[in-house]
Amino acid sequence: MKIAIGSDHAGFRYKQEIIAHLQAQGHEVQDFGTHSTESVDYPVFIRPVAEAVAAGQYERGIVLGGSGNGEAMAANRVRGARCGLCWNAESARLTRMHNDANVLSIGERMMDLPTALEIVDIFIATAFEGGRHISRIRQLDEY
Repeated sequence: MKIAIGSDHAGFRYKQEIIAHLQAQGHEVQDFGTHSTESVDYPVFIRPVAEAVAAGQYERGIVLGGSGNGEAMAANRVRGARCGLCWNAESARLTRMHNDANVLSIGERMMDLPTALEIVDIFIATAFEGGRHISRIRQLDEY
């Protein structure tokens, strides 16, 4: 799978771990930055991830920050990006299954690394179930 990833300074450490984790599984990962823990404005790195996913250049996107809230908000400003903020395995499964999220937001300060990697794995592996949810998802893309 082709995956775009980006973070601000507060999500940088987990971003690096997630990239290595995904590459070890054979995924193609494009890092949109940031490239250090030096303070940055998160939209500069998050919006390009969402735009690349919405344009169909990548199948999924992952964005990270301290809480993940601002990153999810920035990603969701892009038409065609459907970003879910996830904090555990069930939230990751449901955001894919019911909401067809194509971008995942994680807060590095909100969980330990094993939890973050579990969320990523579930987000990548879970399919959208379609059905009654698909018309609502399409309405979001047109909003």
